[in-house]
Amino acid sequence: MVRLGLLSTARINREILRASAGSQRVDVVAVASRDRARAEIHAREHGIATAHGSYEALLDDPGVDAVYVPLPNGLHHEWTMRALAAGKHVLCEKPYSRRPDEVEEAFDLAERSGLVLMEAFMYRHHPQIRSLEDLVSRGILGRLRAIRAVMRFRLEDAGDVRLRPDLDGGALMDVGCYCVSGARLVGGEPVSVLGEQLLGPSGVDVAFQGILRFPDDVLAQFECSFLAPRRQELEVIGDEATLLLDAPFRRDWGGRVLVRRGDAVEEIEVAEGDSYALQLENLADAVAGRAEPRLGRDDALGQARAIDALYRAAEAGSSVTL
Repeated sequence: MVRLGLLSTARINREILRASAGSQRVDVVAVASRDRARAEIHAREHGIATAHGSYEALLDDPGVDAVYVPLPNGLHHEWTMRALAAGKHVLCEKPYSRRPDEVEEAFDLAERSGLVLMEAFMYRHHPQIRSLEDLVSRGILGRLRAIRAVMRFRLEDAGDVRLRPDLDGGALMDVGCYCVSGARLVGGEPVSVLGEQLLGPSGVDVAFQGILRFPDDVLAQFECSFLAPRRQELEVIGDEATLLLDAPFRRDWGGRVLVRRGDAVEEIEVAEGDSYALQLENLADAVAGRAEPRLGRDDALGQARAIDALYRAAEAGSSVTL
C-alpha cells in the first residue's frame, strides 16, 4: 500500500480521492494547505486521516510514502524537488514544466535517490490509448500522414490561476499540452514547430494554434483555447484510413473510437477504464518495482522541449527546429 499525501487542497484532488477510494494499492493518508483550517476542512470532507498546516509538514511526515503535486504549473518543479529531497515518490500534475532543464534536474534527483517521479497525464493510462497505439502500430491506417488535435473550453473567471503568467498559466500549458502529448504519442518527437498565440489581458496565451513536423514528413496541427465551446478530439490520418477519438483526453466528456475507410465507418470497441485509478495503479507498481512508470523521463522531457519550442516559435513568428 502506497501512502499518498496531497500537496494542497486543489479541486483536482477529488479525482485522486475518488480513484483511491476503490484501490487496494494506494491510500490517501494526508493533505496539506498553507491554511491549516482549510486542510482540516478538506480532510474531514474526504475522510483523510491527517491534515497539515504547511507543505513542509507534509513532506516531513514519516507516514507519507508519495506525494501528489496538483499545484499551479509554476510551482511544480520547486515542490517536486522538495518532495524528492524529503525522500518521497512524486506524482506531479501535467505538464511537469515548460523548461527542459527543470525536467532533467528533477529526474536526475529522482534517479539518484531511487525514487519514482511520474507526470500525471492520466489519459495515457486509459484502454482506448492502448487501442490507438495498437491500431497505428499494426498499420491499419496505412502510412501515417497527419495528426489533428483539439482541446478547448471557455474559461470565464478572470482570477483563475491558469491566467497568471507568474504561475506559468496559458491555454497551451493547460489544455494544449494534451494536444502536444497526443501528437507525440503517435508521431514521436517533432523536428520543428510553428506556433501562433492570442494573448489575453494578463499576458498569457488564451488561444494557441501550432504545427509540429515529425520524421517521415508527418505533420500535426492542433488548436487549444480558453475562448471557445468545450471540445476535444484526436484524429490520426493515414493514406488508407483515418482514426478518430472524440474524447481522447477526458473520457468523462463521453466519446468513441472510429475508423473511417472511404465511406465506411467502424466503431472500435474499447474496454472501460478509469484513467485516474489506472494511473494510481501504475504509480503503485512503479514504487514496488513491478513495472516502469507509463510516463517517465523521456516523455516528460520530450513534452517540455516541444512546449518550449512552440512558445519560442510564437514569440519569434518563425519556425523553431528542435
